[in-house]
Amino acid sequence: MIASHVPVMVREVLHFLAPAPGAVFLDSTLGGGGHSLALLDASQPSGVLIGCDRDGDAVNLCRGRFASFGPAARLHHAHFREIKRIAAAEGHEAVDGVLFDLGISSIQLDTPGRGFRFDSPDLLDMRMDRRSGPTAADLVNDLPEGELADLIYRYGEERHSRAIARALGRARARKAIERCDEIAAIVAAAARSGGRRGRARIHPATRTFQALRIAVNCELDGLEAALRDAVDLLRPGGRLVVIAFHSLEDRIVKNVMRGLSGKGEAARLRLLTKKVVRPSEAEVARNPRSRSARLRAAEKLGD
Repeated sequence: MIASHVPVMVREVLHFLAPAPGAVFLDSTLGGGGHSLALLDASQPSGVLIGCDRDGDAVNLCRGRFASFGPAARLHHAHFREIKRIAAAEGHEAVDGVLFDLGISSIQLDTPGRGFRFDSPDLLDMRMDRRSGPTAADLVNDLPEGELADLIYRYGEERHSRAIARALGRARARKAIERCDEIAAIVAAAARSGGRRGRARIHPATRTFQALRIAVNCELDGLEAALRDAVDLLRPGGRLVVIAFHSLEDRIVKNVMRGLSGKGEAARLRLLTKKVVRPSEAEVARNPRSRSARLRAAEKLGD
């Protein structure tokens, strides 16, 4: 999810999930709750929304936003890897739709102190679940330079990864790198010296921040298994919708959906989107953060 309280591609999500009164949906990445709110509205009376997020701030926000729906909104502080357990705990062996809105949310980007923004003086944290785990500062300051370069290249697809890692290594030798704006300035200078010229469409530190965030939160770990769990949870005719924001996660989504929609008796899905669906120009103009969104949808075949 990208815009705070304004869900990305909400019309497309509603179109593909096709909410009806009494339907049961599972939102595996609540974020600001915009998609879930739209699904709850469209599935009343008697519709149910089971939601989870690994970020406790997001869950608390949504509990307040959905209070008027009472027991129709059932929220959990949990990772999307746990959706089968959560559905079972709520007494549902099958659901009508599952949504994954992957990546970072505006709650995380815009809340001071979370350490996700390269233009802020916040401490370099980047943990979606702040209960445990290393921070981005831990990785930047503790990883060997070669491993740091590999991480930035693998998860950020940053072609200047080695120059950036060298610059970070020189900087941390003088003192620990602690703030977001501090590392952003180091990365931008390294990218310029590495040959990046002219007016870039994105900030020079964007790919490095993406790489650190993915590594800190292990964002790709378990995604394939969670998507397969979602398909297991769907009743025949139920639908899976996934919004991704970079090629690494979208590649996993595409491969899982296509693999489960192959020909023969083993096929479990019918693709609803032959190609990735992008936000409209009007939506990108209203919300530039949505520009990277790519949506895929599929319907579960009868058993």
